[in-house]
Amino acid sequence: MDEQDYQKLIDIITKTVHQEIISQEKKELISELSIPVEVSNRHVHLSRESLDILFGKGYELTKIRDLSQPGEFACQEQVIIVSKKMKVIEKVRVVGPTRNYTQAELSITDGYYLGLDLPTRISGDIKGSPPLIFIGPKGVLDLPEGAIRAARHIHMTPEDAMIFRVKNGDRVKVEVSGDHSVIYQDVVIRISEKSKLAFHIDTDEANAANIKGENFARIL
Repeated sequence: MDEQDYQKLIDIITKTVHQEIISQEKKELISELSIPVEVSNRHVHLSRESLDILFGKGYELTKIRDLSQPGEFACQEQVIIVSKKMKVIEKVRVVGPTRNYTQAELSITDGYYLGLDLPTRISGDIKGSPPLIFIGPKGVLDLPEGAIRAARHIHMTPEDAMIFRVKNGDRVKVEVSGDHSVIYQDVVIRISEKSKLAFHIDTDEANAANIKGENFARIL
């Protein structure tokens, strides 16, 4: 074997070993509890028009901290929400930036209190959802629809999706670690170039698993 053939052989072996290592790492990532769990409290998203009505024409949201998903942030601004049964929840935080829709993401417990039959939806899917009233410092917004319970979901990039072998919109079972381990069904996969890997659940779902502090999950 001449030197050129020897180098080709070395390159092939190196590439094969490297691919095997990556494959093994992917298998370990899939099997391990490697997806961060994040708990989402009740909050609202506002359109530009809704923000103008509630806080004043041309008002800009005040960021107090970034959230895990790139570009999203918790705002200093809060609203009061009122159901048609005149039940009230105060100090509901606005999450920015502005969207092309206005909605409240609530838990089932919130729905019981407000007297609302909340549909479980992906954020932005508000068609046919219950009406709700938002009260801000500058105005009142009477929404014909917009109250939902956010479907539990996993944010991930296309690269993550290749590793976990899922597609956008897939529904999977997810196990969460801890002393009160829970398996959640119908978890929606949400894929975007702008996403950061995270499993999002609401406060009711977190309480069911006694989730406190840092927790991780895996797709079954």
